[in-house]
Amino acid sequence: MNALEIKDLTKSFGEFKLDGLSLTLPGGCVMGLIGENGAGKTTVIKLILEILHRDGGSVRVLGSDGVSDVKEDVGVVLDEVGIPDGLNVRQVGKIMALTFKNWDAAGYDRMVKRFELPEKKPFKDFSKGMRMKLGFAVALSHGARLLLLDEATGGLDPVARDEVLELLRDFVCDDRHSVLISSHIVSDLEKVCDYIAFLHRGRLTLCEEKDRLLEEYCVVHAPAGELKKIGGLIHKKITPYGAEALARRESVPSGVNVSPVSIEELFVLMAKGEN
Repeated sequence: MNALEIKDLTKSFGEFKLDGLSLTLPGGCVMGLIGENGAGKTTVIKLILEILHRDGGSVRVLGSDGVSDVKEDVGVVLDEVGIPDGLNVRQVGKIMALTFKNWDAAGYDRMVKRFELPEKKPFKDFSKGMRMKLGFAVALSHGARLLLLDEATGGLDPVARDEVLELLRDFVCDDRHSVLISSHIVSDLEKVCDYIAFLHRGRLTLCEEKDRLLEEYCVVHAPAGELKKIGGLIHKKITPYGAEALARRESVPSGVNVSPVSIEELFVLMAKGEN
């Protein structure tokens, strides 16, 4: 079963428009949602969660027509963790035990210890990183089958980010589990994602398996005059020291010097090409 099926999703407000977005997240997979500030990543996640009302299109979550029918099965960590300032870790656990039918108190305690969270300090005194860790502890302690994560690793130090990525890998070892994660830290997504979705100015530029993207695209290195002979270039950069361009491997003639492209390079160069 697919974890998410989004078809022709549309939302407009102010000068922004999310324009007919369609994507599918298979079960047992992690999809990274990448885009510059204002591209629409947070809007997509809020539309899935029904925090925002969509103007058009459809969203199926875990086989249901809307998240409200499966909210027990969806774990959420947003950029701003919505926990009252006066609560401490123990109090949060007690409230969540009354909120979720499948609350795993022992699992929550293990997560709290793993993240080394202070048990008596009020949430208002938590650092950004500690807030995000507590958000993950809650999201992973009520039997969720789908995690929706919006910039959820942004406040974590490199060691904590690596630990969270390891948790996500473990989570999707069960093919009933899936993750949609947006992040500015593209290198994190490259480590853990099976699929990459590029958003640019409210439009889905592409959505593809990560490994296929890395196979399909490359960076071409050639004199500026030679680049003109190569078709299908997406973005080129010419400097006094030479020229390079993003291209599809199939369009590059044999003998031309190419190098692999990272997901971060691909995102940046594709965005510049769109501009």
